[in-house]
Amino acid sequence: MKSIGARLALWYALASTLTFACLFLAGRYFLERHAIHALDLMNAAEFEQVKGRLGPDAATLTPDDLRLRLRSAMANDSVLFYVEICDHGGAVIFRSSNLRDRPIPRVAGQPEFNAPIEGLGELRAGAFPLGSLTVVIATSKRHIRQLVMIGYEKNFYALTAVMFIVSILIGYGISRMALRPLRLIQETATRIGSHNLSARVPVGSVRDELSDLARLLNQMFDRLEAAFEQTRRFTAEASHELKTPLSLVRLQAEKLVIDGGLKPAQEEAVHMQLEEIARLNQIIEELLFLSRAEVSAIPLQTQPQDPRKFLETFATDARVLAESRGMRFDEQITGTGQVAIDAKWIRQVLLNLLANALNVSPRGGQVTLASEFRDGVWRVALEDEGPGVPAEQRERIFERFVRLGNSTDHGGSGLGLAISRSIVGLHRGTIRAEEAAGGRGLRVVFELPAADAAG
Repeated sequence: MKSIGARLALWYALASTLTFACLFLAGRYFLERHAIHALDLMNAAEFEQVKGRLGPDAATLTPDDLRLRLRSAMANDSVLFYVEICDHGGAVIFRSSNLRDRPIPRVAGQPEFNAPIEGLGELRAGAFPLGSLTVVIATSKRHIRQLVMIGYEKNFYALTAVMFIVSILIGYGISRMALRPLRLIQETATRIGSHNLSARVPVGSVRDELSDLARLLNQMFDRLEAAFEQTRRFTAEASHELKTPLSLVRLQAEKLVIDGGLKPAQEEAVHMQLEEIARLNQIIEELLFLSRAEVSAIPLQTQPQDPRKFLETFATDARVLAESRGMRFDEQITGTGQVAIDAKWIRQVLLNLLANALNVSPRGGQVTLASEFRDGVWRVALEDEGPGVPAEQRERIFERFVRLGNSTDHGGSGLGLAISRSIVGLHRGTIRAEEAAGGRGLRVVFELPAADAAG
């Protein structure tokens, strides 16, 4: 079981049921002892009746006189009691007819004992002295077992089943109440992300282990928020501060080229410097964009529209780019609907995905764009025929500066997919990478809520 609440409920039910079973065994033992004591009292009461029937001269009576005096008394009591009278030598001088000449085995030195007799089962017997005679009176224990113990056991099994079910329900309720602070911690931790670091776990007024855990987590979130904010501020400020010196370096390099007087090798080196400066400026602009996107400081001018015309325009440009690299581009636009987008930024996402697809696809390969509306979601997928990305690496490609395989051969800053995820996130959408339909290549899919769903 993966659920702690379910395990707690089960453990509570097992503990309660085992406790109930132990109490039943103890109760059964004491009930049986009480019932046997009641049989001993019944035997003693029967002895008093036998003693009264025989009179004070019982020791001098002959066996025939004993039978005569006990016959009328034993006629009614023979259903419950078995009587045997012995003289001082142990010889039997009277035995009730229901014994059928079967002796009652006695236990030396014990006035009350159990006596198993073949055909009658186990009897509870008591030996009572009467002058020189010994009167043994026994009662069957079958009635106790049939009327008391078996009924007790049947009730136990029924009550055990009820106890187990009720314990599970009670245990589940208790676990729900006990784990409620943990669920609040889980819900809060789920909400906390790089875009929402201010959420905190609610701390109860009771000082216990869970409230201490909530306080420790809140302290950890405070440190994380401070670290994220410091990193974000450093990125934004460093990117901003780097723009001015890079602009000065670029202007000085351009001035050297314009003024002339450079040797061919020197002029080539200056052009290379200008290219690297342009690349650094691009990286800085992208870092600034990501920093602003993380705090939702990018203004979006969204308006509901049917993206078909927008995609057809993009497909025209994408086809030209693909053909310039000796590849094919195909679009599959199905379904109609309205989606609230800022076309400028969504076009940037598509261009980033297209650039990556063209960089990894072989010459003569095909890049496919598919668009559809389904279940209130606008889904766009761009698929290439490149080598693909292992499943465990597909989430990492959306991180900053992550490059897999030989992607460094194609240039780029490694921020394109990170920017794409930020733009899609600003549109309240999601983006993911998955294996292409043919088993080779990569398929990047982003989904945005339709205009009615977004509203």
